Amino acid sequence: METSLDKSIIIFDGECNLCNGVVGWLMQFAPEDLFHFVPFQSPQGQKLLRKYEYPTERLDTVILIDEYGSHTHSDGFLKIISKIPKWKRVAALLAFVPRMIRDGIYRLASRNRVKWFGQSQSCTINFR
Repeated sequence: METSLDKSIIIFDGECNLCNGVVGWLMQFAPEDLFHFVPFQSPQGQKLLRKYEYPTERLDTVILIDEYGSHTHSDGFLKIISKIPKWKRVAALLAFVPRMIRDGIYRLASRNRVKWFGQSQSCTINFR
């Protein structure tokens, strides 16, 4: 399944409960035509990771691919929520927090996400 950039692509860990929760939240609040969600474990996810030169065996960050390129960690998350009209101001406010602090918090959550939130046997997006 080929994806064009008429929608921004979000690559996420389809087996992470936190990631699945965030994707569910985005599906609820984002306009339907805004994002295409791709689990990194899927064939399409693996293809995109290779294309954009990310590791394919594990994912430590949500990746946003849009017309400007790929974005990761806190910058990627802020770009994602800034695309949702109701959350644009929140993203703008959070962008004032220095990236070093934002990324530190993001990396802490990323390292502990399975321990804190658990691992799922199923993904929000059916890809198998």
